[in-house]
Amino acid sequence: MRLASTAKNALLFGACLVIGASSVMAQNRRPSAPTTPTTTPSGTVPPMVPPARSTGPKPYKEVITSKAVTSKGLFTVHKVEDKYYFELPDSIFNRKIMAVSRLSKVAGGTGMYGGELANQQVIRFEKGPDNKIFMRVVIVINVAGDSSQPIYKAVSNSNLDPIAAAFDIKSLGKDSSGVVIDVTDYFKGDNQVVSMTPGVKRRLTLSGLQPDKSYIESIRSYPINTEVKTVKTFSSTSGGPSLGSPVPTPSVPAASASGSITVEMNTSFIILPATPMRKRPADIRVGYFTDDFTVYDDNQQKVEQSEFAVRWRLEPKDGEWDKWKNGELVEPKKPIVYYIDPATPKKWRPYLIQGVNDWQAAFEKAGFKNAIMAKEWPENDTTMSLEDARYSVIRYFASDIENAYGPNIHDPRSGEIIESHIGWYHNVMKLLHDWFFVQTAAVYPDARKMKYDDDLMGMLIRFVSSHEVGHTLGLRHNMGSSSKTPVEKLRDKAFVEANGHTASIMDYARFNYVAQPEDNIGRMGLFPRIGEYDHWAVEWGYKYVNAKDEEEEKKELSKLYNERLAKNPRIWFGTYEYGNFADPRTQSEDLGDNAMKASDYGIRNLKRIIANLPEWTKEEADQYKNLSEMYSQVLIQFQRYLGHVVRNVGGYYETQKSVEQNGLVYEVTPKATQKEAVSFLQKQLFETPSWLYDKNVLNRISSPVSDQLSMLQDNMMGSLLNPSRLERLLTGANRFDNTYTIEEFYSDLKKGIWSEVPARRKIDVYRRNLQKSYVERMITLINPPPPIQSGAFTIRFGPDVLKTDISSLTRAHLSTLRSEFLAAAPAMTDPMTRYHLQDLAERIKRALNPGN
Repeated sequence: MRLASTAKNALLFGACLVIGASSVMAQNRRPSAPTTPTTTPSGTVPPMVPPARSTGPKPYKEVITSKAVTSKGLFTVHKVEDKYYFELPDSIFNRKIMAVSRLSKVAGGTGMYGGELANQQVIRFEKGPDNKIFMRVVIVINVAGDSSQPIYKAVSNSNLDPIAAAFDIKSLGKDSSGVVIDVTDYFKGDNQVVSMTPGVKRRLTLSGLQPDKSYIESIRSYPINTEVKTVKTFSSTSGGPSLGSPVPTPSVPAASASGSITVEMNTSFIILPATPMRKRPADIRVGYFTDDFTVYDDNQQKVEQSEFAVRWRLEPKDGEWDKWKNGELVEPKKPIVYYIDPATPKKWRPYLIQGVNDWQAAFEKAGFKNAIMAKEWPENDTTMSLEDARYSVIRYFASDIENAYGPNIHDPRSGEIIESHIGWYHNVMKLLHDWFFVQTAAVYPDARKMKYDDDLMGMLIRFVSSHEVGHTLGLRHNMGSSSKTPVEKLRDKAFVEANGHTASIMDYARFNYVAQPEDNIGRMGLFPRIGEYDHWAVEWGYKYVNAKDEEEEKKELSKLYNERLAKNPRIWFGTYEYGNFADPRTQSEDLGDNAMKASDYGIRNLKRIIANLPEWTKEEADQYKNLSEMYSQVLIQFQRYLGHVVRNVGGYYETQKSVEQNGLVYEVTPKATQKEAVSFLQKQLFETPSWLYDKNVLNRISSPVSDQLSMLQDNMMGSLLNPSRLERLLTGANRFDNTYTIEEFYSDLKKGIWSEVPARRKIDVYRRNLQKSYVERMITLINPPPPIQSGAFTIRFGPDVLKTDISSLTRAHLSTLRSEFLAAAPAMTDPMTRYHLQDLAERIKRALNPGN
């Protein structure tokens, strides 16, 4: 990209010479006097009047008068009465500049909060014809590595950056080495580059800008950045049907009250390095967020994709490079610093800070000491702004959302992280309470209440702080990390208190729900922490690599990964976020290397919690709201356990490897593991889990009009008999030996779900509901709903089962069931059981022969 800029500068310089020559000639030519009117056969022709001369740039002092208030920095900013001017030095043209726009303040009820990102762009200024300055948005999609090659021209011709704004040159710079432009109307208006994206506007239900209620609040400049704060008011029809749609838009109180929404915005212009940071080639086996672009070169035989990790620029202080290369710990030239939003309640600040500082040990693996830290925001320093893109901040939002998030802003040319604002919602504490209660209350007495002591809640905040900071360092979720801990080790007090229950804080492995009361495991063995994988990932992303170019660096890092993984399997990375939702090892909220064993332990603890739920949720004057909420959390946790098990059926392992590693990338889940999963579901779900029907709880919180258990069973039945899962069973049987087949799967289900039929036993109401669900799901497989037709496109969810053996096998299975129902019904002494079987036999008959 730097070479491309150089070529464009040369072309622009040539254009400026032509424009300059024309200007001089115009100044030396006197305008002619109007000619006398002449008469022609067609009438009188008026005298010829020369066109008005363009005003052009004015002298500097006429534009930047003695009244100017000036702020020097990236752009020299002048405020002259009600006008704002940027003085752009020649050195700034064609430099890449990041424009980061954030909402400083926003109306309540929009779902967005002060401090959140509204837009980000890379821009550059260039000189255009007719005394114009253009602002272009830089789109990094395709890159030619060498401007001397013919293919460079092809890339340039097909990747023109759009002009987002044009400014008249009001004056040359004070020393004639730059230009002055008027930016007042641009920033007062609604221009996308320095405003909100269309998506954010839709979310805020905004329409047209109201110029009379919009203004520039301030523009300040600093050495590497310029900060523009504006107030913008938009029309809004929030709360009613939108144009062309009967669906109401979200109701925003400000819009409902006034028909408008006002936001305060801050746009940071921060200059990017003239020479981009060296990219670190991405490796799918180490979980970093990545960016990429396509590279073209005359010497290629195929197009290359440059994919690289997103990370901070950490470099040793001057004079310490050799120490770093030799493996000594060094101080970074510029450490990673996060500030705590002064809106954060004071009692939680130390825990947020500690969550950041906990990463220091990981950076030592990469050769840096004191590389990362958190600080309180200096509230008395008026030179600092929370929206300033030079500062990374943990922003605290007064919100009922139960969440937190950790994004980052990076240079698209190299992946260099410029800044990050972590979003911290106040109500994340409720989420943390509910997780900790339902996963540890059976073994940890301090968890058995509705309001935790500050120290316990602080520790919960610390863990989430570390997780979100990990994202801002470039790390993705490592959902596979927990699968590298054997389930029985999760009950080993010495092991989990020393190592944690998962090797990565980036996993969604909240708390150790496997631990049993008799294990006597303390808090250190229940909480997640920054672990072995996290240390390795930071080392991989930030250590010095002795390589002459990116290709050699890629090979060296791959070799290092293979060596480390061979020594320590716990550094394995896996996630469903790349699109594989069938690998049972890469799930969220799970623990251990065997979901059936881990879930069994988890359910034992849920049974203990249910028995004590009325007492542990009791608060004076509470009208069973606590009991209702925590019973729902128990049900959700039970459903999680079932989901972890279901993933094994029709599952497959995806283990990314380089060619130097042994073994296959793709393998089906072992047959024994799949059968174990089906057996678990038969026992824990399809045999009615009566422990969930605790009348001491339900008769206090739920009217007898809905059956949550039957709904849960139906949902799980739908998941088990999902066409995509059945297709994986078919495909696996075709590609691998000794796999779990659909025939065996149906046979195993039949033995459990229909156990009453061969035994001629009464079938209770919960089992009848389950069996109806089973038959209806099976019928859908042989008579699936028609695909959705949308214009010329056919939309189908999952495979077309009628074109696979799934429908054939299912039809045969239903025929067998019908025969058995007809044979068993007369022998059933319970009338409801007999009616039930006769009903199902009739349903199957109609499904098998829909025309009769």
